[in-house]
Amino acid sequence: MTATPGTLYIVSAPSGAGKTSLVKALIDAEPNIRVSVSHTTRGMRPGEVDSVNYHFTSREKFVQMLEHGDFLEHAEVFGNLYGTSQSTVLQTLAEGHDLILEIDWQGAQQVRHLMPQAKSIFILPPSQEALRQRLDNRGQDSEEIIERRMREAVSEMSHYVEYDYLVINDDFATALEDLKAIFRANQLRHAPQQVRHGVLLAQLLA
Repeated sequence: MTATPGTLYIVSAPSGAGKTSLVKALIDAEPNIRVSVSHTTRGMRPGEVDSVNYHFTSREKFVQMLEHGDFLEHAEVFGNLYGTSQSTVLQTLAEGHDLILEIDWQGAQQVRHLMPQAKSIFILPPSQEALRQRLDNRGQDSEEIIERRMREAVSEMSHYVEYDYLVINDDFATALEDLKAIFRANQLRHAPQQVRHGVLLAQLLA
């Protein structure tokens, strides 16, 4: 039987909202969900692995791929380029896997234009104070960088109205269950269920 095509999910959030941790916990619990590995020109951070966290590439190679139309979406964030491979996305969906794109609102707009069937989720912090505290707790950035990230976060959060679902990450366990519920509900839609259970449906109506 041909695999039921997977669903493409866009997941966006301001820096510090907990998106990466929530998505990791989701895919650990749901083996059929994949996360797209983006290309980026930014430097590799301690603990990151090439082709696992990102496909780290030079700006020259990125621009070349862009000119060849290799990206489903791309954006520049804090002076670094990020992009999603179109061929990888289409192949993963065709294999029947749900696929998550962790991208910002700019990339989300590009993906919706090309693939309007994609579902989109925006993750929000419970307050600006909580967001700042999370950024402080990382211990990675100077006060100046944290201030810049807060300004960017407020600007990014204003785009929540463009998304299908909102998840408030106040309590992590609750937010994770909310995220799981979105994926589960979409898996139970009529069209994919009809493909998965075609034999049963035919038998029930015989």
